[in-house]
Amino acid sequence: MARNGAGVFVTGLTAAALAVVAVLAMQAASAKEDAGPAQRPAPAAGGSAAPGTGGEKAEQVADPKALPAGSGDGKRVVYSLESDRVWLVDEEENVTRTFKVTPGTVDPLPGSYTVTSRSANITGSDGVPVENVVRFALHEGVVIGFSAATSGETAEPDPSKKTGGIREGRKDGKAMWLFATLDTKVVVLP
Repeated sequence: MARNGAGVFVTGLTAAALAVVAVLAMQAASAKEDAGPAQRPAPAAGGSAAPGTGGEKAEQVADPKALPAGSGDGKRVVYSLESDRVWLVDEEENVTRTFKVTPGTVDPLPGSYTVTSRSANITGSDGVPVENVVRFALHEGVVIGFSAATSGETAEPDPSKKTGGIREGRKDGKAMWLFATLDTKVVVLP
């Protein structure tokens, strides 16, 4: 009798364990569907074969701070509309600084521009006191340029106003001011 009772007990534990595994598998499948389609990272240029993969190229996650391909050459400011990121690139193609920015409500069109004017301290089109203003484009009647709020804030702009101020942190604004003198090339990428 004891042996039969132990067998029923083990069978019951096995069934319970299988039920728990099935529930967890269903939850995992449901969570994967809720997350949407899986995003596969783009392979890095010049990737090498990973050991033990039969010669397939290893997929590597691209560095989001890496200078985008096709951004021109020579000394320039590169601004990516998609990633809201700026790169300061010197004459030798070295990225001297990269940082995130908060765009205004009016974006410049992708293309190549030059710095046309600068102001040390003004009030932005949104009424915010700004410093280190570096202007380079005009779109939809709105002047577009980089600036840093003197308060240090990089808040999202009021969507009801047409603003072209691309806001930087104060340290990044100072770096832009020192780097992007008049006629410095600015490349805007999609």
